[in-house]
Amino acid sequence: MSPSRRLFGTDGIRGTANLYPMTAEIALKLGQAAGLMFTTGGHRHRVVIGKDTRLSGYMIEPALVAGFVSAGMDVATVGPLPTPGIAMLTRNLRADLGVMISASHNSFEDNGIKLFGPDGYKLSDQTESEIEAMMSADLSTRLSPPHRLGRVSRLEDAGGRYIESVKATFPRGMRLDGLRIVVDCAHGAAYKVAPAVLWELGAEVIRVGVAPDGFNINRDCGSTEPGFLSGEVRRHGADLGLALDGDADRLIVADERGQIVDGDQILALIARAWADSGRLVGGGVVATVMSNLGLDRYMEGRGLVLARTGVGDRYVMERMRAEGFNVGGEQSGHMILSDYATTGDGLIAALQVLAVLVDQGKPASQACHVFEKLPQMLKSVRFTGHSPLEQAEVKSAIAEAEARLAKTGRLLIRKSGTEPVIRVMAEAEDEATVEQVVEGLCALIATAARDQGEDGAAVRAT
Repeated sequence: MSPSRRLFGTDGIRGTANLYPMTAEIALKLGQAAGLMFTTGGHRHRVVIGKDTRLSGYMIEPALVAGFVSAGMDVATVGPLPTPGIAMLTRNLRADLGVMISASHNSFEDNGIKLFGPDGYKLSDQTESEIEAMMSADLSTRLSPPHRLGRVSRLEDAGGRYIESVKATFPRGMRLDGLRIVVDCAHGAAYKVAPAVLWELGAEVIRVGVAPDGFNINRDCGSTEPGFLSGEVRRHGADLGLALDGDADRLIVADERGQIVDGDQILALIARAWADSGRLVGGGVVATVMSNLGLDRYMEGRGLVLARTGVGDRYVMERMRAEGFNVGGEQSGHMILSDYATTGDGLIAALQVLAVLVDQGKPASQACHVFEKLPQMLKSVRFTGHSPLEQAEVKSAIAEAEARLAKTGRLLIRKSGTEPVIRVMAEAEDEATVEQVVEGLCALIATAARDQGEDGAAVRAT
């Protein structure tokens, strides 16, 4: 059984910057513990550290660096770079560990730390638990003596290396000439590399969300605010819009009419294209419990498997590796294409979508809307302290809602692993029923949170 986990969630450690657990002290201890765990053998050990554009990265990065150096690890810093770029560099540099400082799609107040092993995959729950246990121990006698401290260097060509690795996934001989593309980088980690990839492949690129100031990451833009992308596509008369999130491991698309194409449609598009060309491995794809039932029906109609897993791209990848799939993803836009990457990569997924458009010669409005979605609604209830889901009244209401949807749809309620919110999702044939169920449960959960003294419980659509 794994040791207890208090710091690590479904995607590393995450929280409000300069408050526990996202403090310089925790970052220092994490660097020491992870450094000691991954320092095995007589070679010079190396860790690659990247980040997004949040102000707090200036606090977290040096604390991590100090921890790794004190554990005897050499450190290569790369500055702002997408999360999949760190996974790629960890493998290519034959480093012992990779670290990404990012809270992904969260606002600037939050930050997080994600860890990658030498193979470029996110660490397992077991390994993270072992690191967490080490962080609570006295490591002072195990740290390096003065002559064995690590050194720190800057990897100046990291962006160029990542750009070339992404471009290599696009079909040889194919170009994007004649395509007018809006790319929304969410003022995040891809603000330089994403436009460069598209431009170098021949597209006319309209860059938005490319002026990070430490505070504006994901603010009213990016994959979690796709309405901004829709407006920009229509305003510029573009053929397509691509929206990334703060660390560029997610992709949401807008067609030439500004209609949004979510991760489920992208997953279906890639699955169809790869199946038709004989490249799809495993007889289907991996998705999470959040994916629309319409995707199930579409995959079944094509004789393909849809294997579901828990929410989180790491769990999608684990299922892919265990059962031999090479395509997986989430409705939120995480797309994992294991032929090319060990984690979600928004840019690589975007190039696969673009390859289909170029190959078919069809507008995005025809090519990207692959199946009919069932009415689905997702809302979040923010809370502080204990989760209100354990209250008897809430449990009873959830049971009633599940019974109501049993024959025509489904209900999913879960506590987020990355922020203090409860997700309420329902889908069914009848849109009015879906709305009634979600709105009613969210109102009840918010009231329950307030009644138990949780100030500021709020409901928001996502």
